[in-house]
Amino acid sequence: MTPVRPQQNTRGDTELPAALRDALARMGLVAPDESVRGTALEGGVSSDIWRVDLCSGPVCVKRALPKLKVDAEWRAPVERNRYEVAWLRAAEAIVPGAAPTVLGEDPASYAFVMACLEPGLYPLWKTQLLGGKVSADFARQVGDVVGRIHAASADRDDFAAAFRSDENFYAIRLEPYLIAAARNQPDVGDVLEALAKTTASVRRVLVHGDVSPKNILAGPCGPVFLDAECAWFGDPAFDLAFCLNHLLLKGIVVPLARDDLKRAFEALRAAYLSVVDWEPADELEARTARLLPGLTLARVDGKSPVEYLQSESDRSLVRAVAKALLARPKETLTQVSEFWWTALAS
Repeated sequence: MTPVRPQQNTRGDTELPAALRDALARMGLVAPDESVRGTALEGGVSSDIWRVDLCSGPVCVKRALPKLKVDAEWRAPVERNRYEVAWLRAAEAIVPGAAPTVLGEDPASYAFVMACLEPGLYPLWKTQLLGGKVSADFARQVGDVVGRIHAASADRDDFAAAFRSDENFYAIRLEPYLIAAARNQPDVGDVLEALAKTTASVRRVLVHGDVSPKNILAGPCGPVFLDAECAWFGDPAFDLAFCLNHLLLKGIVVPLARDDLKRAFEALRAAYLSVVDWEPADELEARTARLLPGLTLARVDGKSPVEYLQSESDRSLVRAVAKALLARPKETLTQVSEFWWTALAS
């Protein structure tokens, strides 16, 4: 899709920061001296995101931040922006409709522009889940799309060369999640550090790195994936475990949806594993089953705790179940799921 230069000022609530306005001009989306207004969007911790209404339609402008907006000291290379753009383009080529169209990129400001998808047609999966609206069929679609992206990129030298982002992935995934949790829970620190080391050593597919319901839109034609700034050529187990983890955690705060969440977990797992052809599916599943409780613990004791687990009793429950699974690893994801839901019911 070719960006169209607007013929009049954009509309919005606030004057766009000069750096972003200049970036839009360099991308040919606005005139150099044009006044541009936009609406700052909330929800992310790692970037500035604005909606800008151009004459050609609404767009989203995203710029990576060097320090993430969390309580802990958490910095990450702003160069991650280019990996996100590359992942969005690759995903769209592999599974059309799986990512927003990238309309422009400005490496000088670490900003890019993508198509803006209207919330009425593209609700956030996280909002649906927390509201108790859990669809096993949609979870199946998520697993299928992630699996197809992994399969299409598996063991390909071109993807491996384009996504040499080990430093970036460590800075915004392995260190703030598994390594930080290891520091806060030293009794399982060795296990968590070993999981991080294993994950870092596997290089097989194009990994999104943040396959979370907060980054997945429930579009009319299937899931649309956002926020790929953690993109990396690495371990497919990370994407699968990262997403399944959220279905487990939602069961704590939406107890009436536990049966539906369990079915969604199984649907996503089965759909994903059905397309695995680059390595034995049972080996990938076992690696994911070992990693999953580490990521679960990281969401209460890492640098990015989930905001909806607010009570100490809930956090203590997560710690107890995750540590039990880390002490006695399961070989299948279904075994992890059964252990989790049994613990929550007791």
